[in-house]
Amino acid sequence: MYPQDFRYPKDHEWIKVEGDRGRVGITDYAQGELGDIVFIELPQVGSEVAQGASFGTIEAVKTVSDMLAPVSGKVIEVNAALADKPEQVNKSPYADGWMIKLEVADPAEVAKLMD
Repeated sequence: MYPQDFRYPKDHEWIKVEGDRGRVGITDYAQGELGDIVFIELPQVGSEVAQGASFGTIEAVKTVSDMLAPVSGKVIEVNAALADKPEQVNKSPYADGWMIKLEVADPAEVAKLMD
């Protein structure tokens, strides 16, 4: 159910690391618990995020939740398509529904995440 080449913190986010960069999103379980996603607030490119700190919010019909960064780093890209189609997270949380791409600040943080 969970992609094997991704890493996971104890919360319900994920990161797929390639070199010194990582793509971040929420798990299939998380999107299922949230229900129909209607809005996503993402950080600006160039922002710094800290491991375990909020990098944005995700709003579903019933609730609003913070998304927590699995690792520290600099935001190098955001998934702008989610502004118009936040439901992509419900449909494809590990592919089209990714949230941000980071330049990973400390590879040791990645190594401490669950596989």
